[in-house]
Amino acid sequence: MNKALKITGGELWLGLDTGGTYTDAVLLADGRRVVASAKALTTHWDLAVGLGNAIRAVLGAMPAGASRKDVQLVSVSTTLATNAVVENRFSPVASVLIGFDEPMLERSGLRRDGASPVIRVRGGHDATGEELEPLDEAALGAAIRDCGARVEGFAVAACFSVRNPAHELRARALIRTLTPKPVTCAHELSSKLDAPRRALTAALNARLTPQIRHLIEALTEVLEGESVDAPLMIVKGDGSLMKAEVALEYPVETILSGPAASVVGAGFLTGLGDFLVADMGGTTTDCAVVTGGRPAISAAGALIGGWRTMVEAVDVRTVGLGGDSQVSFDRNARFLVGPRKAMPLSLLALQFPTVLVELRLLAAMQHLPDYATQFAFRNPGRDAPAHLAGSERRVWEELTPEPRRVSKLAHSAPGLDSLRRLADSGLATIAAFTPSDAMHVLGQQHGWNVEAAELGARVLAIEERNARAARDTSTPAALCERTVEHVIRESARVVLATALAHDPAIEARNGSWGILGDGLIEDIVSGRPFASLVRANFALAAPLIAIGAPVAGYYPEVARRLGATLSIPEHAAVCNAVGAVAGVVTQTVDVFVNQPTFSVFRVHDPHDSAGNRDFQAPEPAIEYARKISGARALAAARRAGAVDPHVETTVSEHRAHMGPDLDYMAEALVRSTATGRPFAGHLHGER
Repeated sequence: MNKALKITGGELWLGLDTGGTYTDAVLLADGRRVVASAKALTTHWDLAVGLGNAIRAVLGAMPAGASRKDVQLVSVSTTLATNAVVENRFSPVASVLIGFDEPMLERSGLRRDGASPVIRVRGGHDATGEELEPLDEAALGAAIRDCGARVEGFAVAACFSVRNPAHELRARALIRTLTPKPVTCAHELSSKLDAPRRALTAALNARLTPQIRHLIEALTEVLEGESVDAPLMIVKGDGSLMKAEVALEYPVETILSGPAASVVGAGFLTGLGDFLVADMGGTTTDCAVVTGGRPAISAAGALIGGWRTMVEAVDVRTVGLGGDSQVSFDRNARFLVGPRKAMPLSLLALQFPTVLVELRLLAAMQHLPDYATQFAFRNPGRDAPAHLAGSERRVWEELTPEPRRVSKLAHSAPGLDSLRRLADSGLATIAAFTPSDAMHVLGQQHGWNVEAAELGARVLAIEERNARAARDTSTPAALCERTVEHVIRESARVVLATALAHDPAIEARNGSWGILGDGLIEDIVSGRPFASLVRANFALAAPLIAIGAPVAGYYPEVARRLGATLSIPEHAAVCNAVGAVAGVVTQTVDVFVNQPTFSVFRVHDPHDSAGNRDFQAPEPAIEYARKISGARALAAARRAGAVDPHVETTVSEHRAHMGPDLDYMAEALVRSTATGRPFAGHLHGER
């Protein structure tokens, strides 16, 4: 794109995003404007393949006068960590729990993964940072020697390590004398209390390290092959950036990387500071709220795949509704769109034209086989893992590199479940009728095989007629219109729910937005008047930014029903890739101060192996906390890739009242945040 543009002497930033269907790539000139973009199909069985295709495509669309030497920064937002957690695809790790009792272990949820051993040893500290009992180094060493060969890494969590990290640091040092495998300490991931959740977050971090390493190594190899010599950054779940080397240590922080990049990209492309954003991809729709240029952050920590982590991430409301959501009817003949994703039939026929023969045969039948609109095939370059269960192995052996009807692969509901598990693991792909197919039939989307989409709609209409024992069959166009209406209605519902959940006036009334009632909400999202004699206007107060490849076909009507000012910015289809490279590096360090005994003010430095420092008055304690939190935030930002970061420090005090005009500081939280633009240059020296 933009072949008329010329770049002379400027620098280019390359942004990448791996989505459910497409991997996007963009080039930004001088970090300000998009000068080239490209898409490639996401290869779930190996993300690096799709990333490589997108990189080569966008470099091929480079403006006149530019060269690969002008690329001085590369940044990627990735679904790898999120998908690994959701799909429970982990490397086995050992969790070392210091001072944990049985109820704490149960609350951590670490036993959900039976393949990863849990080691409990004596030790830990109390809430004031005092040692409860010595670390049992002998027991720890014996346990590490026993399981070290069976795991890929270690996670260490100790009671109240955020008040004194000494036992975690000592345990890590001991483990490193016994094995070269990576070790994650829980206190380095969160400064919040709640040892079981810190332990879970540390374990997830350790389990994700091999996957992130594979992605970084593969992406580095692609960049070297394309003669791109630039620093590589990865988007964190809060939308900020960090160097790839740092991401290797803290891969759990890349959870919700994709939705975070969409928020950053939406603000960058529109210049707005207050808005709602709806990011519609192939698999999901993600909605978030931005106020004053800052996205709302989940106070409780990111919730992914049933795991409540301590990762600070954008507060995103996600529904399984996208351009590639599977359209189907349940056993009660109810019309469903999603939440499962499928390859659109129109795309399947583009890649495998022989599918048209099967679809024509199906469309001519009066009595259809089960799962008539669904096809499946083996993903290239994948071998069956040794751990496949019997039913999964049987389905795997029936799969081929060419698409086959699902009815010939899965002869029952359990067989279909086995096939879906293979697809979730990246071993197979399932294709079915989707909203993208409906848009092709209605002439609102182009590029894939329209005949396959129309045949799929015809087969689905026959399925509905048979399920309802009806006399007439819907036309393909009518079924496609129902599909689009369903997507519009449910998209409006998630945008409305996101706005209501973040409305400060409603929050002040203890979250009582249910006063609207399900009936009124249904009227709003369906575009119907809620009464015949009363007229009321309903409007979103903040602009709605819609991004993602499919939004142009749905969101003008979504905005009309919600009374919203709509913005679909230029480059909305690659907004996440823009956000991946438009962010800044941000690192936050918290230092806690409390008064364990009268006139003793203790500074708890979670990064100091020497433990805590006591003062006799609150002022010098807080001043010391400000000093070390600011210094550590600066150092962390520079290590994460920031250039000339600046620091902002806040102090939140909690004061206890002893009587009229008499109070004292019980505790304080000193938070320093360092922010800077990412380093852009060549890996072997700036030009």
